Formats: sequence, C-alpha cells, structure tokens
Amino acid sequence: MARPVWTGVLTFGLVTVPVALYTATSSHDVRFHQLQRGTSDRVRNKRVNERTNEEVQFSEIVKGFEVTEGEYVVVEPEELEQISPGRSRTIDIAGFVDLADIDPIFFDKTYYLGPRGKEYQKVYALLVEALEHAGKAGLAMFAMRGKEYLTAVRSDNGLLELHTMHFADEVRDARTEVGDLPEKTGLSAQEVKTAEQLIGMLAIDWKPEDWHDTYEEQVRKLVEDKLAGRQIAISTGPAPEATNVVDLMDALRRSLKGARTSEPAGKRTTRSSASRKAPAAAARTPKATGGKKTTAAKASTSTSEGRAKRASATGKRQLSALTKAELYKRATDLDIQGRSTMTRDQLQHALEHAGRRHRAAS
Repeated sequence: MARPVWTGVLTFGLVTVPVALYTATSSHDVRFHQLQRGTSDRVRNKRVNERTNEEVQFSEIVKGFEVTEGEYVVVEPEELEQISPGRSRTIDIAGFVDLADIDPIFFDKTYYLGPRGKEYQKVYALLVEALEHAGKAGLAMFAMRGKEYLTAVRSDNGLLELHTMHFADEVRDARTEVGDLPEKTGLSAQEVKTAEQLIGMLAIDWKPEDWHDTYEEQVRKLVEDKLAGRQIAISTGPAPEATNVVDLMDALRRSLKGARTSEPAGKRTTRSSASRKAPAAAARTPKATGGKKTTAAKASTSTSEGRAKRASATGKRQLSALTKAELYKRATDLDIQGRSTMTRDQLQHALEHAGRRHRAAS
C-alpha cells in the first residue's frame, strides 16, 4: 500500500470523516545525469555570486523582490514562514457545485482520498454515494507543503478524488493569448454537416490504455540500442500540409470517403463472401480449351499475382480500420524507424510498405 502524503479530516456540515490523501498519478520520464563530454564526470550546479564568482552557502541566501532594475526588497525566510498557510488539518467543504459547471481548464493535479481506518468506511461510503447521485463536487481551501490550494472533492468509481485547481486569475484569457481566432466565418450548412458526419464516423471509445508516451519509448530504445552497440537510424515523415480554404469542402468529402471505406472487417466479410465464392467455384471448373494448349506455369503465375493483389488490397483495408494507437503498436512490433513522429496516415503507409517487402521476400 502507498503511503499517504497527508492525513487529516474531511468535514461537510456536521459530518466529519478522517481521511488520508494519496498521489493519483506518477511520471515515467527517463532521468539523465549531466556529464562532461568525453568523460564520466558528473556536472554539478552551484550557487555562485554573479559579481564575485564565489560559491554562496545556502544559509547565506535570502529572497529578493525586484522593484526596479538592481533594486530589491529583501525578504528573510523566517518572515515568509510567519505568513505561510502551514499545513491544514481539515478539508472543510464550503459548498457544493455541479461538477459539469467546472471547466476542465481549472483542474490541476489529482489525489485519491481514502478513509483513515475501517471504522470510518460507512461515513465515507455515504459521501461517495451522495456526491455521485447528485453529480456535485465539494469546494474547499486546503493548505499543504507551504502552499494554499483551491480544491474540488468529487466521487468517481466508488472513491473520493481531490483535485487541486487553478484560481480564476491564473487562467489566461484565450482571446488575448491566441492570435488569428475566427470572429465569425461564412461556413455553409453543407460544410458543417459534412464535418459533423466525419466526426461521427471517426468516433471511438475512450480507452486510456491505448494511448502512451511514444517519445519516452523512443528515448528508452535509444538508450538500449546505444548500450547494445546497435546502429541508430532516425527518420521523420513529411510534415502534414495545412488545408487550403478553397479546398476545404473537397478535403472534407475525401476524408469522409476514406472513413467510410474503413468500416470493420466483419461487416465487409458478410457482404463480400458471396461474391468471392462464385469466382472460386468457377476457377475449380475446367473449361474447354477449343484445341488450344494451356500453360500450367502461366496459370500458376496469374493465380499467384491475383492472390498477391488481393492480399495487398485486403491488408490495406484492414489497416484502414485501425486506430492510430493500434497502427503504432504494429509499427513497434515491426521496429519501423521514425514511428513516434508519424501521423496516422504515415503509419499506415509505412506498414503497407513493410508488408509489401515481406511478401516480396517470401
């Protein structure tokens, strides 16, 4: 079991629940040390006085707020400790809001809240059940590690989650931050309808396990390859081109057509099985040659070519039905270089090319 990062009491009204706070997420970033090139010597960072170039001990360091260039208001660590919020002993819920009313941009980090002892499970379960049925989240101010947070407590999957949140003045206004935002564009009803159809046909189920950090995988593979002395080959696909405004409707139609041809293989099998049986039966029935000689080798070659074409077409259709995550998994299995930077179409093209090479070799 994980160790809690905080323990205290959760209160709402006159109800009190002793709880423990646990970290809900973790980072898997690859950690590197800094070395001097050509050696195995570690490089260390030191606190140096920029005027004298001498190292300064930590106990001699104070904080300074720059008022004007070169002029500072000096603040001692003890002065900051006196006004620090300290450590909260209680998560006191001030009120409940509709969870749907909170814009996801306000959420920062997620923690699990669990009961601190079996004797408190009933009260804990009551709050879990009530919040889930109401679709509400409890808002509370909470201090931890010398910082004060706005938090939201909600119910999810049979337990309580605490989300630290950004304050309103920490969220930037998109209209002042992002340039070239459209005010009002003349979109036709047909363009909107076609785009909605395309979105509907590309709709997928949310499966978080299908998505992973491809850059981290590439970094780990790079380290493993260098450790094993293998040659490093890095390739990048071409950058996708922006859709021309003039060609917008054409791009939507072609995208829609591509999505329609990417239906699951099971649906295609039912429709096309009858059409495949008739030619197969005809191929097994000898035809009258009319006195002309037949060439077995020619027939065999023609059959092989036909099978290869059918296999290629079938493989292309099957790949078209896969998601980008599924294509990436296949590319990883085949060790296709540069896959982490490829778009979905580039991954499909690379897999088709690898399949043709494999069929040619066999």
